[in-house]
Amino acid sequence: MMKRDTKEQIAQEIAEKFQKSQGFYFTEFQGLDVKKMGQLRLEFRKAGIEYKVVKNTLIKKALKDAAEADKLAAGLKNTTAVAFSYDDPIAPAKIIKKFSKDNEALKFKMASIDGAVFGPDSLPQLSEMLSKTENIGRLAGMINNMVASVPMVMNAVMRDLVSVIDQVGKLEK
Repeated sequence: MMKRDTKEQIAQEIAEKFQKSQGFYFTEFQGLDVKKMGQLRLEFRKAGIEYKVVKNTLIKKALKDAAEADKLAAGLKNTTAVAFSYDDPIAPAKIIKKFSKDNEALKFKMASIDGAVFGPDSLPQLSEMLSKTENIGRLAGMINNMVASVPMVMNAVMRDLVSVIDQVGKLEK
């Protein structure tokens, strides 16, 4: 049995992880053997995601000051592991969805991304969203296309301006 001081310290550490993360996901893992759990942890680690098994009571303590604590507490039943994503809030959804296809014991409970809570039915939509890196790539591509088209637009504007000045000149003659 854990001492009260130890519980408080763990709850405080978990609360800090919740605050630092851009998104966190609650999963149920009951039925995953040690080997499968190791594979899942490795997938998360490769993506820079921290995955911890935490007692539900400690998660509730850690969330006590969170705005969406009541909604999140509803998902804290059975075993719970938390995936903390510090860089890309969508990456855990992609990993959970892919891993759970072959491992039905892994179940998505809920997630919180930038303060918004997503329920158990949200995993397909979350996993389809673009990651931060993909969004940056798309934005860079759009900017590149815009910048590339600026000379063409400028040339067209200048050509039209010259044409207008030429027509005005012809009218004055």
